[in-house]
Amino acid sequence: MLNYTRTLSCILNESKHLAIMKCIKTGFLFCVLACISTAVTAQYSWEHLPAVQQPTFKTDTFTITNYGAIADGITLNTESINNAINDCSNKGGGVVLIPQGLWMTGPIIFKSNVNLHLNNGALLQFTNDKSKYALIVGDYEGHASPRNQSPVSGTDLTNIAITGEGIIDGHGEAWRAISKARLTESDWKDLVASGGVVSDDGKMWYPSQSYIDGNNSKASLYILPGKTIDDYAGMKDFFRPNLIVFKNCKKVLLEGTTFRNSPAWCLHMLLCEELTVRNAHVRNEWNAQNGDAIDVESCKDVLIEGSTFDAGDDGICVKSGRDKDGRDRGKPTENMIVRNNIVYRAHGGFVIGSEMSGGAKNIFVSDCAFIGTDIGLRFKTTRGRGGVVEKIYIKNITMKNIEKEAILFDMYYQVKADKDAVIPVADETTPQFKDFHVSNVICDGAAKAILIRGLPEMSIKDIHLENIILKADKGIELIRANNISMKNVTVISKDTDPVVLIDNSNAITLDNLKYGSDAQLLFNISGDQTNDIKVFNTDASKAKDKVQFNNGADKKALILN
Repeated sequence: MLNYTRTLSCILNESKHLAIMKCIKTGFLFCVLACISTAVTAQYSWEHLPAVQQPTFKTDTFTITNYGAIADGITLNTESINNAINDCSNKGGGVVLIPQGLWMTGPIIFKSNVNLHLNNGALLQFTNDKSKYALIVGDYEGHASPRNQSPVSGTDLTNIAITGEGIIDGHGEAWRAISKARLTESDWKDLVASGGVVSDDGKMWYPSQSYIDGNNSKASLYILPGKTIDDYAGMKDFFRPNLIVFKNCKKVLLEGTTFRNSPAWCLHMLLCEELTVRNAHVRNEWNAQNGDAIDVESCKDVLIEGSTFDAGDDGICVKSGRDKDGRDRGKPTENMIVRNNIVYRAHGGFVIGSEMSGGAKNIFVSDCAFIGTDIGLRFKTTRGRGGVVEKIYIKNITMKNIEKEAILFDMYYQVKADKDAVIPVADETTPQFKDFHVSNVICDGAAKAILIRGLPEMSIKDIHLENIILKADKGIELIRANNISMKNVTVISKDTDPVVLIDNSNAITLDNLKYGSDAQLLFNISGDQTNDIKVFNTDASKAKDKVQFNNGADKKALILN
């Protein structure tokens, strides 16, 4: 009879068909059932990507002019648009049509089975009159937070869409503070002349004193125990809304539309399922504070394709809540496809974190271009987050003019990596990055090629990089990393002292590493915890010095074949 050890082996190490056949021949029904169950729950692959269902709508059309809307850029059409949406939903759904023209409006509240369609030439302009936006309990970085009502919002809905080639403008410049250093002299003068408050040192512009009061309050970001939303009314202007917020919605489509000038994040998809973003465009100013293009938070079954993003913060960003609230929610972002997109100015092209406490998994990114972003592939977290990010697959990425790292894994987001700090014991608050597969990446210009930096109590591990060409000022740094493989990686760096730094890391494999002909030092091996570094098929003779060992590193740690 098969024993449990053999059963586990058949499930984990053999093909499902072969394992099932062997179990049948031995009459071990339990093994058959286990193998079938494993087959059903098998992870996705490039050949078998997640399937994302699309919403469908009736052809009935509800044109907003039939509800009294006027395209004069002056009339506030809030009631007309919301009445059209309500009527459409109440009658079984269909299309709410916004024709060509300039349509001024206040907040729009979505309903199920509604496709809000903006014709080419339609500009849906949200008012800068902040009194039209109610102060509500919203979400900020996974926490309950005071927020102004979003220009477009929907909660607990099914079958919704924003389509068409029109434009949605959030009037974000009326909400955001900005530094004088981030504007031209003429733009600064125009901004000051428009109203608001200038700081005493003349370096910052604020929309109002209400904004300043919130900015100066340490208790303004989250709703504290014993407080109600009314307790934050005096700081109302500080709580900038995200332009589009869909929460706990199913079958969501954003297609063809341009979303621009958001007060904070532009597209915030929270706890949604069956989400598609196709051929959409986000246009935020480069200096837009917190102006993320799209944040997909704790969502399942997601497709983002054929879209362009230009952001004041991160471009395409995956989140799942922050710290204990995110862990308690326990909803990872999972089963996600990102393909054929372009990210221009942004803090990161494709990003996971830093609020990833609910985890992220089964994410596939391919055939994207990042041009002028601060960082290309950006994976960030810090102590206290917890959460596991795993099973991330990335291929066919093109980058140009990256300001910082082309590829970044960093567990010290917004904190200093203090080598003398007391090392905590890993627990549920310790984040994990593991099981990443990145291939076919080309970058023409970056400050640093690759940085992988884990925590002393939790290394970044199981990162596999293959067929990568990076032109950068600095080369590769691996710090607190475990089981990292790099195959067919080419690094052309200006600073070649060293080309590769490996610090307190182990199980590092470099196969066919290529670098420039003027390298001063190929490897700097550092730290008494560094071991099991293997280098294959690499011509070390081109470097002036092959290797240096520092800070207690043992020479036996490196095998250079």
